[in-house]
Amino acid sequence: MEGHGIVAADPARNEGKGSLAYVAEHQPESPIAAWRAGDGSWRERDDVLISYLDRHGRLRPGFGANEDRIGPELGFGTVVGDRFDAPVLLVKLAWGGKSLGADFRPPSAGGEAPGPYYVELVERTKKLLANLDETFPELAGREIELAGIGWHQGWNDRVNQAFNDEYEKNLACLIRDLRREFDSPRLPFVIAETGMSGESETHPRALSLMRAQAAVAEYDEFRGTVAFVGTRAFYRPAEESPSGQAYHWNTNAETYWLIGEGMGTAMLSLLDEAAK
Repeated sequence: MEGHGIVAADPARNEGKGSLAYVAEHQPESPIAAWRAGDGSWRERDDVLISYLDRHGRLRPGFGANEDRIGPELGFGTVVGDRFDAPVLLVKLAWGGKSLGADFRPPSAGGEAPGPYYVELVERTKKLLANLDETFPELAGREIELAGIGWHQGWNDRVNQAFNDEYEKNLACLIRDLRREFDSPRLPFVIAETGMSGESETHPRALSLMRAQAAVAEYDEFRGTVAFVGTRAFYRPAEESPSGQAYHWNTNAETYWLIGEGMGTAMLSLLDEAAK
């Protein structure tokens, strides 16, 4: 999920409703408001860093699909960063418009596997972690722990019947394969539901895919190490949002924040379980 949550409040976009700036102004008790400095600029965190393909730096609004957008990384990084004294690094890998059935297809799923973006996901992560000081000199010499993976994807599978039918199998294979790639058999994995039509969704493929995502987290082999985060309640209708692009959550920044916050909270629960 690249993330298309609008940052600035544009009056031409439904009076700015649903933008990050609008939420910060109209919900002053929200954690989103804490990202806004007194002069109206956006703060950044020096304890949470992010690498997103060819962009990197301290976490702040602007690491979505473009620099004027956010994705789940902002809420996720806030929740996880607040927990740990050590620095947190988010390795965000998202290209948009990609399927698990083909693009991210994991090796053990068979067929035309591995998918090119599965390969790129693994290669980019390993290269970054092996040469971390080149991108983040401030982390030079520090021991690195890969603590977990967050997965928020699904639109391009839910609009394809064949991909939809095998989504549950493919997602389970993805978890197993990535754990093997990174030599971490119980690596925490959080799945965020593809719920961008809200509670009123009735399309059979959409409902099927969301059930598949939830089902994987209930596998006996994944208990205590895989979590599912429902997201349909985070949907905001077009009249409360900058746009009516349902496949981009109506570009509502509050929605993306809530998804990331939910994923971060779930990740911390898995890490607490692992610590036991």
